Amino acid sequence: MEMSVGQVAKRSGVSVATLHFYEQKGLISSTRNNGNQRRYSRQILRRVAVIKAAQKVGLSLEEIKQSLGCLPTHAAPSKEEWQQMANQWNDLLEAKINTLNQLKDGLDSCINCGCLSLGVCQLFNPDDSFGENNQGSKLNSNTTE
Repeated sequence: MEMSVGQVAKRSGVSVATLHFYEQKGLISSTRNNGNQRRYSRQILRRVAVIKAAQKVGLSLEEIKQSLGCLPTHAAPSKEEWQQMANQWNDLLEAKINTLNQLKDGLDSCINCGCLSLGVCQLFNPDDSFGENNQGSKLNSNTTE
């Protein structure tokens, strides 16, 4: 059974504009009927639910798009396909958690440190990445990083 964009919006809890945006970004796809109206398969509801869940845990639309790339666009994914995507998300989320933990740990040393230099700041310049290309304690105004 095919569904109109309005039906998908109502059932999924997202706006028609959001569905159009997701389609424009390549996250979902539709077909067109003889009247050039969008039509979606029922499986799109699960795909939209997955997109919403991924956004809720902090994945970017580009990360979501890359992960959804392993799933079929017009058919329900198999259990193995869902598992492959879940494993990718687990890796992405673990990396984000590690980054956030490092940021959290760095806050203690940053508050009231008095360094007055973004060039050596552990939050702004982790691992002294600016030191590889620049000299001194402050960034030049023409630095592009």
